[in-house]
Amino acid sequence: MNRPDPEDVELELFVRALQLRHGYDFSGYARASLKRRVQNLAMSLSCRTISELTAKLLREDGCLPLVIAGLSVPVSEMFRNPTVFRALVSEVFPVLASYPHINIWQAGCARGEEVYSLAILLEEAGLYERTQIYATDFNDVVLGAAQEGIFPVSEARAYAENYLAAGGQHTLNHYCIAKYEHIKLDESLKRNITFANHNLVADGVFCEAHLILCRNVLIYFTNPLQDHVLGLFRDSLVRGGFLCLGNKESISFAPNAREFEAIDGRARIYQLGAGSSA
Repeated sequence: MNRPDPEDVELELFVRALQLRHGYDFSGYARASLKRRVQNLAMSLSCRTISELTAKLLREDGCLPLVIAGLSVPVSEMFRNPTVFRALVSEVFPVLASYPHINIWQAGCARGEEVYSLAILLEEAGLYERTQIYATDFNDVVLGAAQEGIFPVSEARAYAENYLAAGGQHTLNHYCIAKYEHIKLDESLKRNITFANHNLVADGVFCEAHLILCRNVLIYFTNPLQDHVLGLFRDSLVRGGFLCLGNKESISFAPNAREFEAIDGRARIYQLGAGSSA
């Protein structure tokens, strides 16, 4: 009989403790990547084993924010994968322009780089005034950072290059100022953005959206959880609404994927079928 690796058992106990004690369900996360993050988290909190981390999680209330921050993956950049933003502008924005009011849901917004990128392109397309963007994440720490709209100046050059490659009409300096080794985005970009805590695993429909962006998030979920989230997106979209996923995502296996038609396979942009319910 093959016995499970002790650390794999520790990981399952950690996941169960997190759910029972604090209500966060990571049972549907892909185990390989989750295990790496939990191991790194244990080391960062001076725990020799995952079991020590579990005990800390159970008995120290102040540990939870550190755990959630460590388990989320807030890695992004402004105008990441510029060809995706170009595809949104050319293929999705003209359809959005037909609506008197536009709702966009950025799920898993991390520190907000992509949210502000979207706001800039909507501004340049003349659509931002009638758009409401809902930017959500389950990590309150990164949500707070996103609301600040402040990023390291060391990233500015890459952001500026991405912006131009995405079809930007000005320069990125038009939308930000540099000060004290950071760049701060113009406050006007925040006027139509609402930041909110939302857990894709546990929470329900968030809004009636014309466009949902959730890029490079589903890759951390197991196949059943990915299908669950696709169902959530389906139920959150208006009929004919659009879904934009990361370029590493594949949804062909998922039963709920049958209700989406690929608009741009390379950019992973899909449209909810005209016969589907909102």
